[in-house]
Amino acid sequence: MSAERSGASVYLRPLGILGHEAAGRAVEAGTALPLAGGPLAFGMVEAIARTEGEGAAEVRRAAGPVGELAGWDPAAGLLDALSRPRAPFAGLAFDRPAVMGIVNVTPDSFSDGGDFLDHDRAIAQGTALLEAGADILDVGGESTRPGADPVPAEEEIRRVVPVIRHFAGRGAVVSIDTRHAAVMATALEAGATIINDVTALTGDPGSLGVAARAQAPVVLMHMRGEPRTMQQAPEYADAPTDVYADLADRVSACLAAGMSAGDLCVDPGIGFGKTVEHNLQILRHAALYHGLGVPLLIGLSRKRFIASLSRGEAPKDRMAGSLAGALAAFDQGTQILRVHDVAETCQARALWTGLHVRGK
Repeated sequence: MSAERSGASVYLRPLGILGHEAAGRAVEAGTALPLAGGPLAFGMVEAIARTEGEGAAEVRRAAGPVGELAGWDPAAGLLDALSRPRAPFAGLAFDRPAVMGIVNVTPDSFSDGGDFLDHDRAIAQGTALLEAGADILDVGGESTRPGADPVPAEEEIRRVVPVIRHFAGRGAVVSIDTRHAAVMATALEAGATIINDVTALTGDPGSLGVAARAQAPVVLMHMRGEPRTMQQAPEYADAPTDVYADLADRVSACLAAGMSAGDLCVDPGIGFGKTVEHNLQILRHAALYHGLGVPLLIGLSRKRFIASLSRGEAPKDRMAGSLAGALAAFDQGTQILRVHDVAETCQARALWTGLHVRGK
């Protein structure tokens, strides 16, 4: 959610985020609030006021202590959304960040093109990810990399259903990564429990109805355009708040369709219709999206912008950058991280948890 004040939309971005015992002491002292009800706390906020004008938006920012917002009406609802605990998502509690492991049953995904198109190899990969510590397996049958062509729903179903059925039958939490309503419905019947849609349930007229009828947990991801063209000169007036406003609209649409806020999760869509600078701006503002009142997922694993900032490394050589991004996301209270390199991410999470979550 955002607040309206004198024609401007107001957003709050948590700053001064604390972990470990410092967070608890600050909350007890009344100088900080819990971040999304988790182990971190924030004592500062940046108030962002955005006014729409002809051809451009005026965005003003000012930072100060949380206490200075007491009694300011536009802040009340936002502070509640930023601080209240998140309900378990698909049965997962957020006492620590969850790791979503990627299983691409595709011939052309950017990171592992064709490695796991064979069902047996996809199952072996998913098994390895679960053994490495993945909390969720995200199974997809269509590449949505920049420039990718669409895949017929029938072919997508053929690719993913045997893999989903295998892991659902073994009690794993499985998400279906698709933008097609028919694939969503079939995957849910096969045992998937989460819908992960890069179009936030807008890519297919039937998607919202499928999700609402099933009351299935959904990840609503932000994307400008569609995969074939999304990286052709994307533009934003202010990327963090543009993305926020678009996601807020999708959350509202889902609630209006009868879905529960506890079944919604948002993903700002790193690399989907964004330049390198847009990606960096959004990651710096990741805590802003807690203002939507639902869990936050970040997916930056092996993305091209990592290599653009470095030495142009191939996707499988971007692990160090992926882990750096993962830790930055954890530091802003991200509840779910979508990754290829599960074992390494879980090791990084273990150290992060020891530093920020455990007691004295």
